[in-house]
Amino acid sequence: VQLQASGGGLVQAGGSLRLSCQASGRIFSRNAMGWFRQAPGQEREVVAVISWNTYYAESVKDRFTISKDNAKNTVYLQMNSLKPEDTAVYYCAASSSDYAYKSASMYDSWGQGTQVTVSS
Repeated sequence: VQLQASGGGLVQAGGSLRLSCQASGRIFSRNAMGWFRQAPGQEREVVAVISWNTYYAESVKDRFTISKDNAKNTVYLQMNSLKPEDTAVYYCAASSSDYAYKSASMYDSWGQGTQVTVSS
């Protein structure tokens, strides 16, 4: 599975960005997909993942929305009310599982990462 992420950039605090990740190769609509992020000096952490279930990190609930277009094999992350602490490289991931686990170890394929920078 190949994952191509896009949509990162620089935005002021309170602004919005939408990330997209298109999957190609051996991917099925039942496969879980999601977004993780890694800030400098920190470990990679889950942001939001989706399959028939969804999971959001507590820090992004009510601000971020994950969605999936199975016909396009694309997952989106709408990020609103962005904060400086959301600054990180965001990675798209896909799993062979049909359950959206929050652990990065359950994801087999990873995109190249897209930088999101939120200025205060």
